[in-house]
Amino acid sequence: MSLLRWLFEAEVHFGSKSILWREIIGNAFGLAGAIYGMRRKVWTWPVGMAGNILLFTVFLGAVFHTPQDKNLYGQAGRQVFLIILSVYGWIIWHRNRGSNQGTSVVPRWTTAKEKISIFPVIVVFYAISYFALKALGSWAPLPDAWIFTGTVLATYGMSKGYVEFWLVWIAVDAVGVPLLIKGGYYPSAILYAIYGAFVIWGFVSWLSIASRERASSGKLRA
Repeated sequence: MSLLRWLFEAEVHFGSKSILWREIIGNAFGLAGAIYGMRRKVWTWPVGMAGNILLFTVFLGAVFHTPQDKNLYGQAGRQVFLIILSVYGWIIWHRNRGSNQGTSVVPRWTTAKEKISIFPVIVVFYAISYFALKALGSWAPLPDAWIFTGTVLATYGMSKGYVEFWLVWIAVDAVGVPLLIKGGYYPSAILYAIYGAFVIWGFVSWLSIASRERASSGKLRA
């Protein structure tokens, strides 16, 4: 059996439940990418993309014949957006390493102007996502649209170095865990739960860095 065929067919069985190895491996890549992200390492982007590719096939369950046999179009679609945004983030962080004393990104809070410009985009994006997912026949369009929107927003915020992106991830996890458990995507649900604790750690870490950067900038201006 070829590696690719094994990756698409191999399952782990827990009683009457079957879980695909590609869901487990894809989420492992996702967690590794998040750890790199907290440490502000450029590797966060390619590692995360590898997980996105695998999970795309998992969440189109009725297309790729997963044990759940459900299509979560928002979850699948967000993998596509994550790949696109990861390419963008990869370029930005790689470019910044030459201008930020070897650091890929300098964490900071968004400005009032940025908040005002981002908020209406979020509302419109969510509304479009909801109606599109509902029309496609998504299994759970309301939470699916929020996870989709929140993930895109958080990934964009991460590429820019916004401290708030961690808080968005918390909101995504709060919706994602019960949805994925209900849908039978247990490895993904477990990963979301782990993210919950990890994201708080990441938020505290970036908040500390942002505070130090602000204090340092204030001293330089003085």
